[in-house]
Amino acid sequence: MKIDTMLSGLGDAARHAGRLEALGVDGAFTFEGPHDVFTPLVLAAPATETLELATNVAIAFPRNPVQLAHQAWDLQLLSEGRFTLGLGTQIRAQVERRYGAEFDRPIARMRELVAALRAIFATWQTGGPLDFRGAFTSHTLMPPMFNPGPGPFGPPPIAIGALGPQLVRLAAEVADGLLVMPFNTARHFAERTVPAIDAGLARGGRVPSALTVTAEVIVCCGRTDEELDAARLAGRWLLSFYASTPAYRPVLEVEGWGDLQPELRALSTSGRWAEMPALIDDTMLSTIAAVGTPAHVAADVARRFGDRADRVAFSTPSVIDEATLGELVGALRSLPVPPVARPAEEATP
Repeated sequence: MKIDTMLSGLGDAARHAGRLEALGVDGAFTFEGPHDVFTPLVLAAPATETLELATNVAIAFPRNPVQLAHQAWDLQLLSEGRFTLGLGTQIRAQVERRYGAEFDRPIARMRELVAALRAIFATWQTGGPLDFRGAFTSHTLMPPMFNPGPGPFGPPPIAIGALGPQLVRLAAEVADGLLVMPFNTARHFAERTVPAIDAGLARGGRVPSALTVTAEVIVCCGRTDEELDAARLAGRWLLSFYASTPAYRPVLEVEGWGDLQPELRALSTSGRWAEMPALIDDTMLSTIAAVGTPAHVAADVARRFGDRADRVAFSTPSVIDEATLGELVGALRSLPVPPVARPAEEATP
């Protein structure tokens, strides 16, 4: 199981990436937050030699496929083949109201976007004509002036960030990778995510090795009481924000906490953000996030994802001390990988 963590900051991205590589982390990823999702990776790529880089995730629908293709192609070149283009849908309100873009038929849009990117990549890599005609975009012109030509490392892999079963199935059917969203639990992963992965692979006629599964997990880790207290507080803030969103209610419902979502939603819409973290109790926090010392967090991560994840990605709501991160990486690498629990209805007597 490979280990990824967040690449923080902007101006410090190159130095941070170098430190992560020295700690033995396999990969670093950016997310679509207060800064552009691609720029830190542009800085990190030439500053590292082995660290794998990814967007986790770039919001897909506001971007044109050709624009995305150029950004991904250039990062694949800069990193010498270490880049993965991770794409996500976001939610309707964010796409329509923040980006001013269209959101209708998100599953069909994502399927077409992956196909369009593959067509563009193929034209650049092979020199063949570009003739992609879709329901949302068409691309039939690629003059030599705008064609970067074949890359020595091949096209970058495409991964899809997903939580709901339809998008998970789509990723398993058509993408190179699945980025399992971090607001999750061991039960939700075993009972909802794993069956959707298997269904998507079957629908695409693919074998499991065709899909790289990256299981993300919110990590609240510390070696001292002070570190743990800060990590738990930050975790409660993050979880209360996630849990207020209707898209994440299925995770809460699996655990019997479905009524929490509209309660948090009401607080958020009335601007009462400071009251929300108190609704995330210790049981909820440790069920959704991996909480504790490096050894405890490592054991929790191995138990949650077992042999159904190729990579694990740490989403850290607070800045994690690098010595603590190094200890966590070492602890996780030393553990055996158990088989992930099967849904009760599928278990054999």
